[in-house]
Amino acid sequence: MKVDIWSDIACPWCYIGKRRFESALEQFPHKDSVEVTWHSYQLDPSLPEHYDGSEIDYLATRKGMPRDRVKQMFDHVTEVAAGEGLAYDFDSVVVANSLRGHELIHFAATKGRQDEAKEALLSAHFEHGEDIGDVDTLVRIGESIGLDADEVRSALAAGTHAQAVQDDIAAAGRYGISGVPFFVIDEKYGVSGAQPAEAFTQVLDQVWRETHPLTMVGGGAGAQGADDATCGPDGCAV
Repeated sequence: MKVDIWSDIACPWCYIGKRRFESALEQFPHKDSVEVTWHSYQLDPSLPEHYDGSEIDYLATRKGMPRDRVKQMFDHVTEVAAGEGLAYDFDSVVVANSLRGHELIHFAATKGRQDEAKEALLSAHFEHGEDIGDVDTLVRIGESIGLDADEVRSALAAGTHAQAVQDDIAAAGRYGISGVPFFVIDEKYGVSGAQPAEAFTQVLDQVWRETHPLTMVGGGAGAQGADDATCGPDGCAV
């Protein structure tokens, strides 16, 4: 089973959605048969590499949202995140363009460490006030998950995976994705938003049953006693 997930590093609900999906996947009996791929999405690709202001300043100024409403939203999201074991600190968030962070995730994928990179970047951004637009910070994050620092720096400097980021964003457009997180299961089912873990469990079970239907063996329509040797809600055959 394939699960393709579009999300942005600078999206607080994306980290929550990651945790909830992981909780569902951990309980899924066939989790070892699930291939998860992270895809890039940018909520604001026009954002400069570094924004001179806080997260509240950014949303209030660039998005035209009242500051008190932004604060209420942060408080709510922080509370929800805490319920998933995440320690959001919006006061320390560094507002920066996430493009290079997405490039790091694509580079990490070539080394089999895509999920580790995604996790490290989300935590760095929302929990530790790291600058996800700064190359030195990204190199250090790459090193922390076992990547070679020189290779990371070279890939970022050359923009080796910049086109892969744009390809992901274009693919999101073809799917009609306009918000993240967004989960696509087996290129057939879509789940929008950081749904409760139970919702992910339900769709994983449903897709697995559809792609692995039960085939009846033995007995058959003409076999003597084949349909009789069973028990049901009303009792057992005699």
